[in-house]
Amino acid sequence: MGSKKSSDENEVKTKKPVYPGNSIMVRPNGPLICKGDTEITLLNAAGEVVLKDKEFALCRCGMSKSKPFCDGSHKNREEDIAQAFIDEREEDIHSLDGELTIMVKENAMYSFKGPVTIFSRDGLSKTTRTKGALCRCGHSDKKPFCDVQHKKCGFIG
Repeated sequence: MGSKKSSDENEVKTKKPVYPGNSIMVRPNGPLICKGDTEITLLNAAGEVVLKDKEFALCRCGMSKSKPFCDGSHKNREEDIAQAFIDEREEDIHSLDGELTIMVKENAMYSFKGPVTIFSRDGLSKTTRTKGALCRCGHSDKKPFCDVQHKKCGFIG
């Protein structure tokens, strides 16, 4: 007889936190999953609209051939990209709503403006902000946030 997981085991494995409004989920060893109740605007470094959508995945390992979007290249990465984080700049966004805009900085980070909940896939790490910078080179010591390691590692993207 094959092994069959109980429904409780499957529920624990597949259940993830859901937050109203704009959110960015930090997937373990994977991308940033950006979701919004309304469309999120993704801009290039020149301020031109790349995409307006309610959900998309952004590369955070620096290896995607489809930057800024995730193409699954993180699966070939040997080192882990943690999902857990601590945020020293958390803001109260409880009474705020509005559009989230993310700008892809040339050879650098993602900068964002607008109310957003950032959380780990396992739900153990969570913060709220109205602005900030997220790592896309994969080398930050403060992932998912940028600590300008892209300058030291020579990130191109």
